[in-house]
Amino acid sequence: MNPVTILLVEDDPAHAALIERNLKRSGFTNDVIKFVNGKQVTDYIFSEGEYAGEKHPKHMLVLLDINMPVMNGAEVLRRLKGNEKTKDIPVIMLTTTDDQTEIDNCYRIGCNAYVVKPVGHAGFTKVIKDLGLFVNIMMSPTNGG
Repeated sequence: MNPVTILLVEDDPAHAALIERNLKRSGFTNDVIKFVNGKQVTDYIFSEGEYAGEKHPKHMLVLLDINMPVMNGAEVLRRLKGNEKTKDIPVIMLTTTDDQTEIDNCYRIGCNAYVVKPVGHAGFTKVIKDLGLFVNIMMSPTNGG
């Protein structure tokens, strides 16, 4: 199985640090690349803007917040799932937004999972550890999973 690189798209630095730390605690040892808005991650994936001409990992998984500056998570999801070259990249929405309309919209666009971040520190930590365990067993479609 080829290693999967996580593209963590989170505009809150404290949340990003907590997510990365708890992924590692759950046993996830692969690379994590952090972005603070949707435009950065789409530029990275499509080799545009500041990432023009750069190569990226073959196997990626996107952990995507919804409420971000510049380009929100739903727009990123729409762009990735609407492109033949990127539609198979797994995308997990990881957000505090628990609005059922938003959840339904993300699944309609094509997210692979939707995880609501609890407000409390202990709950947040547990959700991220569980997510890390899930990611550890998840295989990219190009790996035959």
